[in-house]
Amino acid sequence: MKAIVFTKYGAPDVLQLKEVEKPAPKNNEVRIKVHASVVTPSDCAFRKADPVIVRFIYGLRKPKYTILGVEVAGEIDSVGKDVKLFKKGDQVFGVSPNTLGAYAEYMCLPEDKPLALKPVNASYEEAVAVCDGALTALIFLRDTAKIQQGQKVLIHGASGAVGAYAVQLAKYFGAEVTGVCSTNNLELVKSLGAAAVIDYTKEDFTKDGQTYDVIFDAVGKQSFSRCKGSLKQKGIYLSTVPALGTMLQMLWTSKFSSKKAIFTAAGLKQNKENLVFLRELFEARKIKSVIDRRYRLEQTAEAHTYVEKGHKKGNVVITL
Repeated sequence: MKAIVFTKYGAPDVLQLKEVEKPAPKNNEVRIKVHASVVTPSDCAFRKADPVIVRFIYGLRKPKYTILGVEVAGEIDSVGKDVKLFKKGDQVFGVSPNTLGAYAEYMCLPEDKPLALKPVNASYEEAVAVCDGALTALIFLRDTAKIQQGQKVLIHGASGAVGAYAVQLAKYFGAEVTGVCSTNNLELVKSLGAAAVIDYTKEDFTKDGQTYDVIFDAVGKQSFSRCKGSLKQKGIYLSTVPALGTMLQMLWTSKFSSKKAIFTAAGLKQNKENLVFLRELFEARKIKSVIDRRYRLEQTAEAHTYVEKGHKKGNVVITL
């Protein structure tokens, strides 16, 4: 089978299209014929081992897993003898945060991993896009911030992969949503359900006097210190980026402040139930995918280059 392989950390050109052996499912695994995957900033971080903690998880000197790709959508073409939850021909979507492997024509996953039947009204590309940002946004907003109906929520980076789904989910949970994005993306964020949109190139939301129950920095470009004045008493600042400053603020605010700074490792808290919940929302047309660009498997290095520029809207999808 064809796969994008990397044997050393580095720039996008370390990603090479190669012929590798097709994996065989173990007794508890399904084999998926991959139809779509996603290129995320995390994939880029894994590829170049930046931050350095990547090396302690995925290989100190060279990658432990030579095929990247966490999010996957495809069709099950083979099942192990002990598999009970899926059958050949099932159309599925899910994530593989531990062993990666979605940049390939086939991959295997244990049936108990975050894997579920994809939405019936979603293409493979749309389904895999939901796996990217929506799973993360759901953990931060529903589980961490415990978002409530009627709250005021600000999403910074509202046009990105996590932000675009955060806007939709916050609206679904009954919040009044303000999105922050660049001029080019104002209409997109409005279309996703934001009641108000702030153009960060022209306005600074920390200086307009508005306060929020939740400020979700979906791109890690703000700080608790900067946002604290825009939080209500007992307000929560969320960040997707585990910067040292954020971690120290978490410790301090947990003991000494009514306003809290919180980071959570959303990728480690995923499960089938979250996928099923998002599938139901998609099928009910409560959320939709936002796809910026599509690349073929052999163009994966080009896709990485584009994602690293930091200007993508929603998701960048690899189609097979």
